[in-house]
Amino acid sequence: MTVQIRAAQRGDETAIVDLVAELAEYERLAHAAEATAEQIAAALFCDDPRVFCEIAEADGAIAGFAMWFYTFSTFRGRHGLFLEDLFVKPQFRGEGIGKALLARLARRCVKEDLRRLEWMVLDWNEAAIGFYRSHGARLMDDWTLCRVDGAALRALGQ
Repeated sequence: MTVQIRAAQRGDETAIVDLVAELAEYERLAHAAEATAEQIAAALFCDDPRVFCEIAEADGAIAGFAMWFYTFSTFRGRHGLFLEDLFVKPQFRGEGIGKALLARLARRCVKEDLRRLEWMVLDWNEAAIGFYRSHGARLMDDWTLCRVDGAALRALGQ
């Protein structure tokens, strides 16, 4: 199997939305997946994108993706990279595609002198946790994600 990792390009937006839907189903969050191909295209392919996507192809077929964006650490005074989503279709797992996607982002971090590559993983997803740990990830148990959205976000923004 030949694996290629490339930057997403116009025309990939429908495949990306399909991958997001598969990821949402796997993560038991299908009810939360509402992004459209038009929204993904507008975010990725605008003049000044704030989010980026890598596409994994296996023998020419889209097999997975990694969606990411830049962050900034005030403690380190440097940018980093946050991996929003990484997903490999089940039929392509075990072929090194997930590692290839992570390695591509790690190479970007090294090349751009970024200080960290971070992401989140659901605490019940033992397969993903094991995969990430096998590639040097440390789970940051002492940090808790905070989120304000929906009505609470609107109320806070008033």
